[in-house]
Amino acid sequence: MFIPCRSNSERNLMSSKELLELINHVRHGVGEPLLRLNSFNAKIEDELDGENYTKNVVQNFNNTESTVFQLTLDQCMLIGMRESKAVRKNVLAALKQKQTPLLPQSFAEALQLAADQAKLLELAAPKVTYYDTVVERSTLLNASQVAQKIQMSAVKMNRILESLNVYHRGVKRARLFQQWFIDKGFGEVKQTELGFSQPMFTTKGEAWIIEKLVSEGVIS
Repeated sequence: MFIPCRSNSERNLMSSKELLELINHVRHGVGEPLLRLNSFNAKIEDELDGENYTKNVVQNFNNTESTVFQLTLDQCMLIGMRESKAVRKNVLAALKQKQTPLLPQSFAEALQLAADQAKLLELAAPKVTYYDTVVERSTLLNASQVAQKIQMSAVKMNRILESLNVYHRGVKRARLFQQWFIDKGFGEVKQTELGFSQPMFTTKGEAWIIEKLVSEGVIS
């Protein structure tokens, strides 16, 4: 897979859409209500009054328009400081990780950096495994249950998910998840008592749907 290189200046920029997804992901994890796009944009303009930033209007997949800001990581941190203590701590930690790291100045430093990163991955692995297998997949939800939480009909939500390439377009008689959606732990296909296949969302998938619809401007 080809991954385009980004310059240091690009690495130190983040769109307000990415920042909103990050904050809402953390909010969902600690049980706080998610931010709506319009209120988040108002918060940005209030916090960064007098600052320099780029503001664009983009077209969403459902033919609506949303405002997107290009922000420096310092500006993102200022906005993150407005969150509660539990959310702020995790958001700021994620933003600091995104900052361009200092390049090692010698071969010895490079080896030490690689060893440190390997150790961090080793320590994090059990926590990630527990989070994915126990916490996130402990509850399965159908489309109606997920749609009810965002005050939307299951039919409308499924149409949006189809446009986001969540379902196989070639399967007409039943909805089946795309493999990428299953691989990320967002959904599973279960068999009903009558032998029919039914797509079920994990709580991780539910969070992804809500965050995606907020960032796309469908929920405002």
